[in-house]
Amino acid sequence: MQIAPHGGRLVNRILQGEALEKAKQKATGLPRIKVDSYTGFDIDNIGKGIFSPLTGFMNREETRQVIDTMHLREGLPWTIPILLAASQEDADSLDLGAEVALEDEQGDVAAILHLSEKFSLDRTELVEKVYGTADEAHPGVAYTLSQGPVYLAGELDVLKARAIEFQDHNLTPEETRAAFAERGWKRVVAFQTRNPIHRAHEYLTKCALEMCDGLLIHPLMGTTKSDDIPGDVRMKCYQVLLDNYYPPEHVMLSLMPVNMRYAGPKEAIMHAIVRKNYGCTHFIVGRDHAGVGDYYGTYDAHYIFDEFDPQEIGIEPLFFDHAFYSKKTKMMASKKTCPGTAEDHVFLSGTKVREMLRNGELPPEEFTRPEVAKVLMEWAQKANK
Repeated sequence: MQIAPHGGRLVNRILQGEALEKAKQKATGLPRIKVDSYTGFDIDNIGKGIFSPLTGFMNREETRQVIDTMHLREGLPWTIPILLAASQEDADSLDLGAEVALEDEQGDVAAILHLSEKFSLDRTELVEKVYGTADEAHPGVAYTLSQGPVYLAGELDVLKARAIEFQDHNLTPEETRAAFAERGWKRVVAFQTRNPIHRAHEYLTKCALEMCDGLLIHPLMGTTKSDDIPGDVRMKCYQVLLDNYYPPEHVMLSLMPVNMRYAGPKEAIMHAIVRKNYGCTHFIVGRDHAGVGDYYGTYDAHYIFDEFDPQEIGIEPLFFDHAFYSKKTKMMASKKTCPGTAEDHVFLSGTKVREMLRNGELPPEEFTRPEVAKVLMEWAQKANK
């Protein structure tokens, strides 16, 4: 018996066969608005059921529920509104009840929107309630404030399943659920990352795997910050690590084509809900999950789960402290498991590692496996050139 999707049903809004052909023909005569890649990923997430139970972009009432109560409706947590922003000109040109073709950055019609509502919000209030700040140095705030002032709500018929790099690893929730069932995995833990997996991450995932049947390494591959390590480099790092340091019968690599919003604790809830839709029963929440800069406390993403009934979330979070290499025990550990003083603990920040790579120095094995370090070094040397 697999875990139920959020809301009880796995949504599928992607048209196929005759319905798809009719929609393509109809779209040629519809009013059309262009959307960026960020919105393109959101359309894809709705279409494939990654954002179940959403069937389209949120209306005003749903948005207010989410930002005021962190619920879509009673008993159904949701922490970040999924919105379709439009310019005033585009919004004024559309009639309520109309069907609207949404054109992606490739010039293709990604979906048809059944326009049910047009509304505006106080965007300062919106970003403060979602991100906890209105500081435009925050990437999520900057993106939200850069968008048009009108929001378009309505259900979607999705005409195009979005393809990404390493598409063979881009499994849908339906496909991961089938893969877990085929492997006989009943307790599956997901690990969220947007970076290469270093030794501390490896420690967390293996601790979690000890209590589960399978581990889903599930890196985020939607839009990220420009200074994040590129997706192709990350994939090489994941693959060499899995090839050498994980048992293949208990680990699976799949991509999560979802935008990184950098919303800290509220995004941790969303990441848990998304993994529930993929069929996972457990979810790793580490230090500063989905954070950026100094906007969130180190363990705020742990504390926010206390604000929900565990039955509402429906997936079990596994909370981990900051892990490090212990000189005393000669192994990875955390303050919960390791004696000794701070002088015995080896922490390496991402900034320090990037500095080492720029200087042609391999990060030490206490921080990352040598196979991963080699991939990062090759990337850094090409980037420097």
